[in-house]
Amino acid sequence: MILPSKHSAAAVNIFTTMSSLARKENAYNLSQGLPDFPIAPALSDLLKEATVEGFNQYAPMPGLPELRQNIASSFNKRYSSNYCAPDRVTVTPGATYGIFTALTTVLNKGDEVIYLEPAFDCYVPAIEINGGIPVRVQLDAQKNFEIDWQQISDSITPKTKAIIINTPHNPSGKVWAQNDWDKLAAVIGHRDIYVISDEVYDTIVYDGLQHIPGFLQKNLEGKVLSVYSFGKMYHITGWKIGFVIAAPAFTEAFRSIHQYLGFSVNTPAQYALAKYLLIADQEASAIMLQAKRDLLVSRMQSSKFRLNALSKGSYFQLFDYSGVSSLDDVSFARWLAIEHKVATVPLSAFYRVPPGIKQIRLSFAKNDDVLNAATAILGNL
Repeated sequence: MILPSKHSAAAVNIFTTMSSLARKENAYNLSQGLPDFPIAPALSDLLKEATVEGFNQYAPMPGLPELRQNIASSFNKRYSSNYCAPDRVTVTPGATYGIFTALTTVLNKGDEVIYLEPAFDCYVPAIEINGGIPVRVQLDAQKNFEIDWQQISDSITPKTKAIIINTPHNPSGKVWAQNDWDKLAAVIGHRDIYVISDEVYDTIVYDGLQHIPGFLQKNLEGKVLSVYSFGKMYHITGWKIGFVIAAPAFTEAFRSIHQYLGFSVNTPAQYALAKYLLIADQEASAIMLQAKRDLLVSRMQSSKFRLNALSKGSYFQLFDYSGVSSLDDVSFARWLAIEHKVATVPLSAFYRVPPGIKQIRLSFAKNDDVLNAATAILGNL
């Protein structure tokens, strides 16, 4: 029997807790990244078509060939590359699964994994369950979550087996530039250290920036497994379908574990996504969500909440609430949901040891009327 570690002892995480509290209190839910607008009608129609056409049984373990081919073609076109091919793409039941399985693939008991904090809450449990030792490198919240490359270098030991990175970053919205990848490659050097690159918000990047994939880094060739999410890409989080891209040897090792875990992924969804990739506007999501980000930020300008840095990617924007309350962030988030009917996520949820920063994360992947109503309440505090 495996008991939860002291770092994952909570039966329910803060994201589920705040969404549940939002439902209980009938509050506007700006906490979890759950889009509340409909998906593209064409994608719905293709899912129906899949079941009618008989795509209802197990798909091949790596994923439907046509989906893997269309993923590869889409990435090659987007990045003017010929790197991607179906044998480098594996379809997974969600991105969290992809991260977990990647760690299962590379870790032995006692191996160390460096991760950058604040970090999404699945990283540390996935490391620990796989027998690894999490090694934290804290980003500087006062300097827009800047990376201390010397600290990363100093954290590498002979036991270091992997580094987890996240771009666009949840919760800060920071997007890695090529310079960041170059510095990571320089720090790793010729060591046998793998990079698990969480890139689930790759199509949700703002202000003219472009996402830079980890798997395309020449100086890290064969060391990077990039994790993606159709749930984020097309606002279908309930479909729980993603994919990973890696060099053939890494892919083969990943699939050797995947075949005994998930094995096969929702076949009708794979069919629908394979077809939809051929017609989807890959920039539409970012355009729509940037407008929602700008709406949220403009509505909060006259409030007592302070914007530290504008989100450059993801569904999320951080705000400092120290001008509103002296409560710790968990207490403040509960007070906000219960007393003022706006649910948010406290920044401490992304830390192993909360640093006492008075910030909350707001999701702007919501209908405009929800954003307007919620920000009207926040603006009056």
